[in-house]
Amino acid sequence: MHEWISDNGQTPHIVVDTSLDGVQVPAEHIKEGKIILNISHGATSHLKIANDIVEFGARFGGAPRQVSVPVSAVLGIYSRETGQGMIFGSEDQPDPDPDAPKDDNGRPKLRIVK
Repeated sequence: MHEWISDNGQTPHIVVDTSLDGVQVPAEHIKEGKIILNISHGATSHLKIANDIVEFGARFGGAPRQVSVPVSAVLGIYSRETGQGMIFGSEDQPDPDPDAPKDDNGRPKLRIVK
């Protein structure tokens, strides 16, 4: 996804859940337990995107910093210009209740509004 966004001349950003173990980001830029990071080649140095981790160097407020994010903490990746991208589901979301009543009788549910 990073390559596709970059190849189309756009700027890839990731949304990171900073509450998970192993996340190393500038704490002063965390808002509501999340941080948005520009991971374009122009904004990072030594960018490494692997199956288990995203690592790079970047400047925050002019100061060089190292960033390390486990892939499990990445909530999504998107293009800054279009907002299009992918949101990754949380593994701890509950499964739907199989015993919940269903009101689906297979027919469309349209009605006339006057």
